[in-house]
Amino acid sequence: MSQRVERSRLQEEFPDPEVADNVVYNPTFEQLREYASHDERTTEYGSPRYVSEQKSRSADQTKNLIDDEFDDADWEAISDGLAGAAERELVCLDRQVGRHEETSYTCRLFVPKEYSRIALAWAKLLEPASGEPDFQTLQLPEWDEQVDNERRICVLPDEGLTFVLGSDYTGEAKKSFLRLFMRRVKEQGGLGIHAGSKRVTIESDGELKTVGQAFLGLSATGKSTLTGHGCWLDEPEGTEMLQDDVCALLPDGQVTGSEGNGLYIKTDGLDEDEQPALYEAATDEEAVFENVWVDEDGTVNFDNTELTANGRAVIRREDLSSASEDIDMAEGVDQIFFITRNPAMPPVARLDDRQAAVAFMLGESIQTSAGDPDAAGESIRVVGTNPFIVGPPGEEGDRFRELIADNNVECFIINTGHVGPGKADIGVRESVKILVGAARGDITWRTDDTFGFEVPDSVPGIDVEPFYPPTHYDDFEAELERLRTERREYLEQFENLPQEIVDAVY
Repeated sequence: MSQRVERSRLQEEFPDPEVADNVVYNPTFEQLREYASHDERTTEYGSPRYVSEQKSRSADQTKNLIDDEFDDADWEAISDGLAGAAERELVCLDRQVGRHEETSYTCRLFVPKEYSRIALAWAKLLEPASGEPDFQTLQLPEWDEQVDNERRICVLPDEGLTFVLGSDYTGEAKKSFLRLFMRRVKEQGGLGIHAGSKRVTIESDGELKTVGQAFLGLSATGKSTLTGHGCWLDEPEGTEMLQDDVCALLPDGQVTGSEGNGLYIKTDGLDEDEQPALYEAATDEEAVFENVWVDEDGTVNFDNTELTANGRAVIRREDLSSASEDIDMAEGVDQIFFITRNPAMPPVARLDDRQAAVAFMLGESIQTSAGDPDAAGESIRVVGTNPFIVGPPGEEGDRFRELIADNNVECFIINTGHVGPGKADIGVRESVKILVGAARGDITWRTDDTFGFEVPDSVPGIDVEPFYPPTHYDDFEAELERLRTERREYLEQFENLPQEIVDAVY
């Protein structure tokens, strides 16, 4: 049977959950928790904690049919997975990704009933849906036990199908749908971005104004923290979190959200003083913990990373005090921040549109346990800080520049790590003051001849001088020249990326 014939039949080979005898269709949260009770340790807050065998996404075992070739083993794995789905007892849930009429899709997830914990956590992120599915995912965690302990994540973007074979990590289910959401947005002339979004209501020149901010960053670099933080503002000032993970940047500047019910936050070091809103939501009884340390008596320890440094909690938007009822920024985005942890970068820098496209393409950060636990702490570059791009990455950089230029979006790099080898740490308080200063418009800037972009002369509430990178290196010009050479070589590998963007490397 040819691949083309197989592909045309794949959607038909998924079980019909409304009539299949082996499928429990759209069970309630209570039913799912009951089905998953054998895996639960109940926390001191009354919420469930589960432990998965895989503690992060299996990026090296992921292929998509746009950018990768499927070999015979891939097609055989898909066929075997579907055959197994016809024989096993499954749960199936339909949920909606996105609310905006242009970026809303129905998602259908199938998992074995004994792995209902995956369905429970995933279902709390999204709102109920109806109608035929746009995207379907089949996740079979035990598949690898029958096939030499292999794992395969096979994505067919045009068909809207994903097969997660051999992983029991909830993040695979979550990203299977968000990956396809971003692909569809790009096909419609926008750009899917791995980003959080918020509205900041701020006083400036004696008047209140609303500033839309978006944050592009790899998982576990502070994206959820900055997006969900209330910025310690007092009324009538304040913030509203719209979305914390994946958004759509539309041609008119709107930023539409994807997940309408919950957030999938990293819990490592979650601190009540620095992240009060996230902490409060995570300690609500409706949260779901995955790979978080919980003692036998139910005591939760966010600082214990014996299980993994990639502990997670699904929290409800309604339990997050900083969350808006909206997930869409209909008025358009005003400011975009690229989150980095490159120690050669200042705490914040302001970019022109070409430099912003460079920042987008470089996606410079530090590898985290959410991506590759074995490489955590190493320098990394990921286009758009988005490991889920489908299609040529160079097209994304060019599209990004067009969208921000057309909509007059102000762009920044924000360093949430440390500066220099001596590690002048940039904490949450410094980062929050930068966000407030940028929104209020009271950061003073100067063009820095060393970097070639704007750096702050002053930020209210921060002494910026100790965070100026050249003072932390014996020969910073040599370090920066090395970085520029690496960056240019990295950018030159991308087809479809205009030379004027490559030439704007900083």
